Amino acid sequence: MSDIQAIQIRLMDDIAAAADLDAIETLRVAALGKAGSITALLKTLGGMTPDERQAKGPEIHTLRETVTAALGARKAALDAAALDIRLAAEAIDMSLPADPAPRGSVHPVSQVMDELAEIFADMGFAVATGPEIEDDWRNFTALNIPETHPARAMHDTFYFPSQMNDADGRAMLLRTHTSPVQIRTMMSQEPPIRIIAPGRVYRSDSDATHTPMFHQVEGLVIDRGIHMGHLKWTLETFLKAYFERDDIVLRLRPSYFPFTEPSAEVDVGYAQEKGRRIVGGNGDDEGHAWMELLGSGMVNRRVIANCGLDPDEWQGFAFGVGVDRLAMLKYGMDDLRAFFDGDLRWLSHYGFGALSVPTLSGGISA
Repeated sequence: MSDIQAIQIRLMDDIAAAADLDAIETLRVAALGKAGSITALLKTLGGMTPDERQAKGPEIHTLRETVTAALGARKAALDAAALDIRLAAEAIDMSLPADPAPRGSVHPVSQVMDELAEIFADMGFAVATGPEIEDDWRNFTALNIPETHPARAMHDTFYFPSQMNDADGRAMLLRTHTSPVQIRTMMSQEPPIRIIAPGRVYRSDSDATHTPMFHQVEGLVIDRGIHMGHLKWTLETFLKAYFERDDIVLRLRPSYFPFTEPSAEVDVGYAQEKGRRIVGGNGDDEGHAWMELLGSGMVNRRVIANCGLDPDEWQGFAFGVGVDRLAMLKYGMDDLRAFFDGDLRWLSHYGFGALSVPTLSGGISA
C-alpha cells in the first residue's frame, strides 16, 4: 500500500467519523488548506522528474478529488440531519388557531353615531339626514336667525360665491348645524315628528376643542301637548344610556337660542379622576362640578310657523350636542384635532371592532 493510499484511507475514515460541521471544516483545512496534507503533496509535483510526475500525479489528483467529494457528501448529510432536528423542534401545531390577520377598525365618531342611533331608535326616534350644502333660508332665516345675527358673519360661516346662489337667489353655504334637517322634516312630514339629525357641520373655528368640520346630532319632537318635562326626561334617558351610568344628574340653566323659547343650557355633573373627566354624580356634591354639555329648548313658535304648521296646535322641543365631544368625554380623548389627523396609531388605540354593537340596555360594555 502506497503512502498516498494510506493518506486516503485515513482521511476517509476521519470524514466518515466527523460528528458536526465544525469537524468537517477542520478536516477540510487540514487536507486541502494552504498547509494541508494534500496541498503539500501537490506542491511536490514541481520537483519531480517527468517520469515521477507521470506516475505520482494522477494518484495525487485522484486523492484530492476523492477527499473533496467525501467532504461535500458528509457536509450535506450533516446539513440534512441538522435540518431534520430543527424541523422537529419547530413543528407547527395545526390544531392551534391562526394568528389574527390585520383588520380595520371603526372610527370613534362612527361608533358614537351608531350608539346614538341605537339609543334613540329604542326611544321611538327616526334618523333624518339632509344636504351638507344648504341655503341660508333653511340654515338661518327659517330658524329665526335674522340677517344681523353674528352667526351669519363671514368669519363664522363658510359661504359659496354669489354666482352659486340657488334659483331663488338665496346664498349657499356649508351648513353650520344640522338644524336645517329639522326644517326640511317639518316641511315635508306631517306631525307627530320624532327624529334625530346626525351629521357633519362646518364653522370657521379651530383649536384643541374646535375644528372647522365636526359632527353634531340634533333631536326634534313635534306633537301636541309637549312641554319641558318631556325634554328633560328624554335627555336624562339618553345620557344615562350613552354613558352607561344611572347616576347622571342634569342641571338646566336658562339661556337664549333664536330657534327655541324657552331655551336651556344643559349641564351634567362630573368628577375629575386621574386627569380625566368622568361624567356622573351631582355637580353640587363635594369632589364634583358642573359641565355644560348641550343646548336645548322648546321650539320657537316662529320656527313652527315658518314650516307651515300651526304653533297653537303643535309644540315641540329640540336639542343639539357635538358627537365628537361625546366621544371625547366617554372614551377619554383630550384633543379634538386628533379625530381628523388620519393617524393609524391613534385609531388602533381608540378605534372599535366591527362587532362592538351598542344597545340601549347595555351600551357597548354588555
